[in-house]
Amino acid sequence: MTLCNVKHSAGLWRSSTQNSTSTQKLEVRRRTRYNIGMHTYIISDLHLTPERPRITKAFFSFLRDQAPLADQLYIIGDLFEFWIGEDAAELLGAAPVLDAMKAISRVTDCFFMPGNRDFLVRESFTERTGFTVLDDESIIDFYGVKTLLLHGDSLCTDDVAHQHFRQTMMTNREFCDGFLALDVPSRIEQAKQARIQSAQHKSEVSMGIMDVTEQAVLDAFTKYGVSQMIHGHTHRQNTHHYNVEGNVANRYVLGDWAETNSVMRIDASGIEITNQAI
Repeated sequence: MTLCNVKHSAGLWRSSTQNSTSTQKLEVRRRTRYNIGMHTYIISDLHLTPERPRITKAFFSFLRDQAPLADQLYIIGDLFEFWIGEDAAELLGAAPVLDAMKAISRVTDCFFMPGNRDFLVRESFTERTGFTVLDDESIIDFYGVKTLLLHGDSLCTDDVAHQHFRQTMMTNREFCDGFLALDVPSRIEQAKQARIQSAQHKSEVSMGIMDVTEQAVLDAFTKYGVSQMIHGHTHRQNTHHYNVEGNVANRYVLGDWAETNSVMRIDASGIEITNQAI
């Protein structure tokens, strides 16, 4: 999608998502949890955009059918392909997504951690969606296990260009506030250029460069004093095991939503990542 076609795409997003769910009306009801037990879901990297209505439909189905059964839901970044402020949500066709998030937040404790695609999310996002906004690299206790939860791009330290982007734009409050102060058409044009540059960057560097570095992972385990880490960003679903100062440590990586989804379920017995065709 080029952002110059956003008005047409917004209409596509509204019609495709709303029609597909009209019979259920995306009404989330509190359900009795027979034989389910306490558990948490974590997802990331859906990259929702009007160009991919199947992914939006799959997200709505997840919110309607699975999320209400959980005690907590975490979305840890890149829910959207790009995000330029809540005041642009209607124009970009994202309002139905925000409405569905608001609905699930009424029955499940929900949390959102911005990624490198939606780093412009601000505190007002909580009021709009009901999701509590978390800082990147947050420590969460999951059923007695202290866990480092992060989007994951901070671990990709070999990708020098991206780390420069993180430092000068993503984590630069002055830059972010200045961008959000622009009128919506100007933000759309700049976001369009940023997506072009991102695609060009991906075509010019190896996949290894865009993955995490082992030293950054080990440093994070040591810095935060945890034995469990969960992130997305790389789209490389897997489980990795480490020896950190003589102790076993585990890194769980979520995949993106494309041909299948990637849903992590955590309970007192452990962690499982499942995939369902979209």
